Amino acid sequence: MIRRRPTQIFSLAFLDCICCGFGAVILIFVLSIDSRQKEKLEAIAAYRKVIAEQLLALVKLKDSKEDLDRSNARVATLVTDSRVRNDSLNALLDDLERKMQLEKKGQAALLTEIDDLKQLIAARQKKPEMELKDVKPLPVGVPVGSNYIVFVIDTSGSMRDPNTLGLWPIAIRKIEEVLDVYPQVEGLQVIDADGRFVLGGGRNGGWLADGPDTRAAIKRTLRRYDGDTVSNPVPGIYRAMTTLFDPKNENMKMGIYVFGDEFTETAEPVLRRLDQLNPADENGHRKVVINAVGFPTTIQFQFSMGNTGLKFANLMREVTYRHGGAFIALQDL
Repeated sequence: MIRRRPTQIFSLAFLDCICCGFGAVILIFVLSIDSRQKEKLEAIAAYRKVIAEQLLALVKLKDSKEDLDRSNARVATLVTDSRVRNDSLNALLDDLERKMQLEKKGQAALLTEIDDLKQLIAARQKKPEMELKDVKPLPVGVPVGSNYIVFVIDTSGSMRDPNTLGLWPIAIRKIEEVLDVYPQVEGLQVIDADGRFVLGGGRNGGWLADGPDTRAAIKRTLRRYDGDTVSNPVPGIYRAMTTLFDPKNENMKMGIYVFGDEFTETAEPVLRRLDQLNPADENGHRKVVINAVGFPTTIQFQFSMGNTGLKFANLMREVTYRHGGAFIALQDL
């Protein structure tokens, strides 16, 4: 019987194999760690490069944003300047339009005056049947004797021709008639219903020296006057009394001529105030004579103004009666 050697599981050769296997695993692990470390370093370097590029891009974006902000500021300034210039141009255009309208009004008034002159020349060219003395027409009932004359004129909408927006031609003619009645006076002046001096002179105004140039300037200015007033001549009368009448001038005989069509207040306070400004002496005479001419605009054109025309007529009748003048109510325009 053959005797067999007993088998050993863990022999020296087996241990050598096991050790070699473990060594290989360790070697692979070590090699793997070194490779990953290189990849990690390469990834970190790539990330740093990307971050640097992004930082550079952010710096460029910041610079671009600052440039854009500066550009926006310049654009905003240009827009503001453009708006200011546009507003200035619009204001200039509006002023030019207003001046053109005034010129149109003046041209219309001048054409009207030319037509009147043509008619007058044509009438004078006709041979009259008999020669009459040249007598200036006198407004009926108006007393003459003043050496200082002031016109107080209502220049509100109702006193203007809606076609030309200038004062009614008949108002200009009546003023001319009054001027013709006084061939020579020591002082002239024109005040609107609000108390403004039509021919300048500031708030307190002053008398204008009489002469052909002054009279022509009065007529020319009234034809083109565009100052609008309230429909109440009382402030203008007060201004004439308080700024133009000189009580120290014993030779002054002042005459006020009121041209209007409406009165919107109460008569009693006005009458009391005028009595204070122009008191009567022991003989009932007053230093200032007040006359008035009323226009039938509120009746003829049926403006929705209540009874303002009647109130004007009643007030002027009483004022002119107390202050030595006359009230003339016109029937037509």
